Amino acid sequence: MMRTSLGYFLALSLGWAGQPALAVPEPAPLQLAQFQTDEQINIRVYQQASPAVVTIQAGNGAGSGSLISPEGLVLTNQHVVGAAGRVRVATADGRQYTGRVIGVDRRNDLALVRLENTAGERFPVIPLANASGIQVGQRVFAIGSPFGLRGTLTTGILSRITPEGDLQTDAAINPGNSGGPLLNSRGELIGVNKAILSVNGQGNIGIGFATSAPTARTFIAQNQDNTELAKREANPPRLGVVVDARTLTIRNVESRSLAAQVGLRSGDRLVGLNGRPLRRLQDLLTYLDTYPQRAVLTVVRGRSVADVLVRF
Repeated sequence: MMRTSLGYFLALSLGWAGQPALAVPEPAPLQLAQFQTDEQINIRVYQQASPAVVTIQAGNGAGSGSLISPEGLVLTNQHVVGAAGRVRVATADGRQYTGRVIGVDRRNDLALVRLENTAGERFPVIPLANASGIQVGQRVFAIGSPFGLRGTLTTGILSRITPEGDLQTDAAINPGNSGGPLLNSRGELIGVNKAILSVNGQGNIGIGFATSAPTARTFIAQNQDNTELAKREANPPRLGVVVDARTLTIRNVESRSLAAQVGLRSGDRLVGLNGRPLRRLQDLLTYLDTYPQRAVLTVVRGRSVADVLVRF
């Protein structure tokens, strides 16, 4: 049967008995308006959300995640990152990043990952829905990397909200979807996909579960301090000066640096840090490695001594 079908296709392509091949017109470019309403919604949600869905690799395991801040904060499952402190993250367009795990919630199977974004790139994001955007019976959309197939879309309905607040759906969810978004028709994240119900090893039987967006929102707020710290660790404070390690004299000040903003100059000598004598350059570097909010430098300029406040 397969051979017959293939032969018929070749005959159409090459022509019968030496006749010229049939001309097949090129299809016109498809516009969103050409599709039916349901298709339009599917296409719009995918086009809107898929650029912000990432693939996460942690050890031998893999899953998905959602970018939820332009600076590179990723929401995923705790079981996706496991015990790893750092993971590999691939964006939808194939860029690769190292991500640092900055918070986990084992009870609700949530994790936050901060991309090490030293270039200061801005990322597409998926907004989190409010409770009013989550209703049983609504259409839902899951995007992720089931079995490593990046950017896969499946659809279904929100079947049930469990007494614990988890979302139940019949949208197809498979290994690799874990940590990816469950979306409403506005492209808002209503849940973080995390599990399927399997009976006697039958695999996906159309019952999947996701941690709800309100629960995720609380988790994110509770880890806000970790988030801010991670931002600072990705972009550690810099004075923007070159200092002679022996004399602690400033040799050069970068333009537009923190040092330039507070008026430090070449020739200034650093003699104090936060009210204590500064005798080694390493003491200043060690202090900066703690990601401080501020530093008070005691500076000798000529015959004058002054305290200079630097805010990072």
